[in-house]
Amino acid sequence: MALIQVNPTRMELTRLKKRLMTARRGHKLLKDKRDEMVRRFITLIQENRRLRTDVERELTAAFSQFALARAVMEPEALEEAVLYPARSVALRLGTRNIMSVQVPVIQVDPDSLKETILPYGLASTSAQLDGAIATMTELLPKLVQLAEIEKTCNLLADEIEKTRRRVNALEYVMIPDLEQTIRGITMKLEENERGALTRLMKVKDMLATREA
Repeated sequence: MALIQVNPTRMELTRLKKRLMTARRGHKLLKDKRDEMVRRFITLIQENRRLRTDVERELTAAFSQFALARAVMEPEALEEAVLYPARSVALRLGTRNIMSVQVPVIQVDPDSLKETILPYGLASTSAQLDGAIATMTELLPKLVQLAEIEKTCNLLADEIEKTRRRVNALEYVMIPDLEQTIRGITMKLEENERGALTRLMKVKDMLATREA
């Protein structure tokens, strides 16, 4: 269907042709942006899958150690042992730009990882609990990195979907409507030119008949 009802003039035709050129240029830029975002998204998804596999494997090991510790320790002693954190961690927060998308940057301050203090006495706890806490402590930076990557993937996925809708709107609605409207104006102008030429020829014939 035609884009809008417009006056079939050469000025309007020129304006619509410029608009069509801009739409085609914007369509190409958006497609290139979408393709690059998809490429980076796939790279992040692969990194996310690898990191998540590592995290889940280490978490499984830590939970197994906790289960063993629970089996050999009194519930009250276990609860008291894990009541206080073994480490305080400082995070550095920021953002970075990926194809005009602001994504988070979350980094663990290396200085805060240097020392781990067990908040309980070794005599009243099991070795399995020590191992579980040590595993969870070493796992923390990976958990932070995983959170950063997953949030980045979510933001990129949203932007890819928005860009895809814009590309489709240009490709299947706006550009075809502009092209159809331009064709309609061109045909109307050609028809007007043929009509004017016919009238001129009739006037010329009438003048020739009068002179005769």
